[in-house]
Amino acid sequence: MSETGLIHIYCGEGKGKTTAAVGLAVRHAGFGGKVVLAQFLKDGTSSECRALSKLENVTMLAANPCGKFSFQMTEEEKQQCSAAIGRTFAAATGFAVREGATLLVLDEVCAAVSCGFLPESELLAFLDGKPDNLEVVLTGRNPSEALQARADYITEMVKRRHPFDKGIGARKGIEL
Repeated sequence: MSETGLIHIYCGEGKGKTTAAVGLAVRHAGFGGKVVLAQFLKDGTSSECRALSKLENVTMLAANPCGKFSFQMTEEEKQQCSAAIGRTFAAATGFAVREGATLLVLDEVCAAVSCGFLPESELLAFLDGKPDNLEVVLTGRNPSEALQARADYITEMVKRRHPFDKGIGARKGIEL
């Protein structure tokens, strides 16, 4: 495994942020690396999560107790979600460090920060003090300038066309 853990951001309005992160997790696990993947604002039941959970060197965590998009949540649900996201962030980062993971994927953490569910200062402090050999992937829309400044890779997904615009919902095995 690499001795220098870099920071990746997969962002943008287009489809593929989580898919890119999952692809890297599969590649890393296939090479023998220890992976921790935490999903924020998702419930961890998607097809990619079910597949990843079958790999022995991948640990999965998820935090979205409401099962809703942030704009659909009541204030009480937002508070519950924020608490769950805080616990999941602490669990994922703590486990990754304690267990010597070499890849940590924080899926939708940029959205968790931009929606106010996770203080950016907590994420920045973790990134600034992470183990040298820990590769970290951040996904989601609207990463802040402070996050971008810490990134070694920034890949932006651009939506040109999407079936949702025609009223076609998420399909199992494709978007779910």
